[in-house]
Amino acid sequence: MQALLEHFITQSAIWSLIAVALVAFLESLALVGLILPGTVMMAGLGALIGSGEVNFWQAWMAGIVGCLLGDWISFWLGWRFKKPLHRWSFMKKNKALLDKTEHALHQHSMFTILVGRFVGPTRPLVPMVAGMLDLPVAKFALPNIIGCLFWPPLYFMPGILAGAAIDIPSDMQSGGFKWLLLLTAVLLWLAAWLCWRLWRSGKSGTDRLSHYLPRTRLLWLAPLLSGVGVVALVAAIRHPLMPVYFDILTHVVSR
Repeated sequence: MQALLEHFITQSAIWSLIAVALVAFLESLALVGLILPGTVMMAGLGALIGSGEVNFWQAWMAGIVGCLLGDWISFWLGWRFKKPLHRWSFMKKNKALLDKTEHALHQHSMFTILVGRFVGPTRPLVPMVAGMLDLPVAKFALPNIIGCLFWPPLYFMPGILAGAAIDIPSDMQSGGFKWLLLLTAVLLWLAAWLCWRLWRSGKSGTDRLSHYLPRTRLLWLAPLLSGVGVVALVAAIRHPLMPVYFDILTHVVSR
């Protein structure tokens, strides 16, 4: 599907915006987003933005439209079919996740709707569950709109950074710099993930990774990897090719 989207995108600017809106819509649609590799596809579209194939601002607007359509249709589906959905076997199999989502919406509805937009497993569930709970539209609308405004560029960003790096001329001996950028991105992502695991480790509940990453190990591993990531970031910023890379990124968002 990724290759098919890229084929359409390279044919027409209109097709590119339709592809962005469609991916954002399906990634946000109730339950569909659980099986769609939307994060990977958004990063792939971001790479095309970074390489200049797709306009950043137009893609952002298309992403917002797709998000809003997916979320509001999901909200309506939850409100309209709440009783059949409760009896659906798929919902029973994922009862633990649904119960957590319901509890979070009961406790902090606006915060859950906003943050849930940026968390993979809950993104296609929160609007539907909000509809099933008969959450007032006024409480759903504001955090949902804010989330849909900021979600597309955040999920485009890894691809944009990669696409811009690819465009650095090879005659500048940029191979080492590109590897440094990749290493920095991986280290910072792992550091953020480990910090999140450390924060979650103080709460109840465990998973398979808890055996390999207990809290005692996370207490030193998360700060260590964060420090290494910061050092790599400083090295990348001070690299002679960073101004060239920054100019490419500036051109992507300014054209």
